[in-house]
Amino acid sequence: MIVEREDQSGIAILRMNRGKVNALDAELLQALVAALDDVEGSDAAAVVVTGAGTAFSAGVDLFRLLEGGPEHVREYLPLLDAVFGRLFSFPKPTVAAVNGHALAGGHLLMACCDRRLMARGPGKIGVPELLVGIPFPPLALEILRATLAPEVLQDLVYTGRTLGADEALARGVVHELTEPGELLERALARARQLGDIPGPIFRLTKREIVAPALERAERLQAELGEEVTGIWASPDSAAAIRAFLSRTVGRRG
Repeated sequence: MIVEREDQSGIAILRMNRGKVNALDAELLQALVAALDDVEGSDAAAVVVTGAGTAFSAGVDLFRLLEGGPEHVREYLPLLDAVFGRLFSFPKPTVAAVNGHALAGGHLLMACCDRRLMARGPGKIGVPELLVGIPFPPLALEILRATLAPEVLQDLVYTGRTLGADEALARGVVHELTEPGELLERALARARQLGDIPGPIFRLTKREIVAPALERAERLQAELGEEVTGIWASPDSAAAIRAFLSRTVGRRG
């Protein structure tokens, strides 16, 4: 299973299990939406999202993006928006259990959650999209704007630098740190606390909280969405992605 579901005491655990770093290819995105649909229709009071192995998610599968070409890019970006929008506005409480690297799209998945816990260790989080050479889709940037202090938003977005666990906590990017062996239990405890809030009250309050970001994203998508997609699908972006992959992982797509 690309997304494994486990239920513990009324909490649904969704564990991404896609390759070594849970890179967000089209199949994983589709599986995440389907899993969230199942959780919403179930008796689960809340959901914990985590990754298999030593990574939460390293973000967009750039190799697959290059292999697929411009047509694939144009099909892929709506899937990415669908996952972010679904998780960010999910009507039940969501908790991210960040067990390792959460980079780019992986950071965004984490940011979509109502509560964000990170394990101490070598894991890094951040949004290096500008270093890769691609712009943020409007919804992704609005989610960051809704979850980061303005000075932190600008620092992380413009520099693309990544943070270790201690700095991520100090800058408010995550809410709590845990030891690796305690991460899932702590995340389940936080999910139970949020799940104890009466469902209709939680749903209404969350809608009020996320509505401004979703409304801004919708306006910006109408105004700038095609320009963003055009850049992602351009030969210049493909060349920039190849150069980034060569610098960071020593391979060319």
